[in-house]
Amino acid sequence: MKIKYKDLFIDFDDTLYDTHGNAIIALKELYEAFNLGEKLSSEEKFYEEYWKANVALWGQYSRGEIERDYLIVERFRRPLAACAYSPEGWLTKEYCLKVSDKFLEFCSVKPGVVEGAHELVKYLKTSGYRLHICSNGFHEVQYKKLRACGLLDYFDTIILSEDAGVNKPSPAFFDYAFRMTGAERETTLMIGDNYNSDIIGAINSGIDTMLFMRWPAIEMPKKPKYQVEKLKDIMEII
Repeated sequence: MKIKYKDLFIDFDDTLYDTHGNAIIALKELYEAFNLGEKLSSEEKFYEEYWKANVALWGQYSRGEIERDYLIVERFRRPLAACAYSPEGWLTKEYCLKVSDKFLEFCSVKPGVVEGAHELVKYLKTSGYRLHICSNGFHEVQYKKLRACGLLDYFDTIILSEDAGVNKPSPAFFDYAFRMTGAERETTLMIGDNYNSDIIGAINSGIDTMLFMRWPAIEMPKKPKYQVEKLKDIMEII
């Protein structure tokens, strides 16, 4: 029997929106736009170093260990420095900010979504659920991406960490989400791809959880209530 929730808190990046796939395209555009082949020893190494830095920095950001401004600079300073023939002279904070701005410009217009995303949100909306985005992404970028991929109008509320003043997995983020949505914990389900920020954060806030297992399996000390491998599988559960 399907469980009848009333409110669904849904992560955006890499749950509905193909952030990873869109970023791969944007990075190639960035490489060409800044003629990075003239400054860097390897295009492939640049991409590799970018993802390494990005994963590490977003993890720190979600835990509140670093500020947004630091993340924005470092996610490009680190890979550029690791691949540059010589970083002296040109690899300044201002240059990294310029690269970051252009990257976000490229990313924010990409329409790519995870397979089944449109079908899922249409099903959830017509089934009577109230839908709420719960994201650690940056305010100005998330709204552009939501419009670019055609998902914005499906959601009753957009909950962003910049507005909440704290990131997932902090319980304070979820407290803010409940205040903004009027949802109740007993009839709310959190759906997301990130075990640490989406699942652990929601479990610690007393919310049922569903892990979208888009990435390789990891150890899960606290188990989500549901696990799905495809977005379409969600429609069989709720």
